[in-house]
Amino acid sequence: MAVVIDLLQWPAMLLTVLAAWCIGSRQPRRRRLGFCCFLSSNALWVIWGWQAQAWALIVLQFCLCVMNLRGWKKTTTMAQGGPEESAS
Repeated sequence: MAVVIDLLQWPAMLLTVLAAWCIGSRQPRRRRLGFCCFLSSNALWVIWGWQAQAWALIVLQFCLCVMNLRGWKKTTTMAQGGPEESAS
């Protein structure tokens, strides 16, 4: 089981790279896909970090998850034609 969890770092890394690529898109649909990939990679990194006892990585992933949820909300609001926040 530890070997399987240890292998999670590779799909987590690939999802993170794919997410970063999609976030740079001008299309809201593709940016939302990027945020979904980021959230999935956050979950995989937490699972992997727990097994590796990488506590700082786990805390980082929770912080990044909050930022990704904020980005998802802003992207969804902009795609629906809502007001864009100027200060945040």
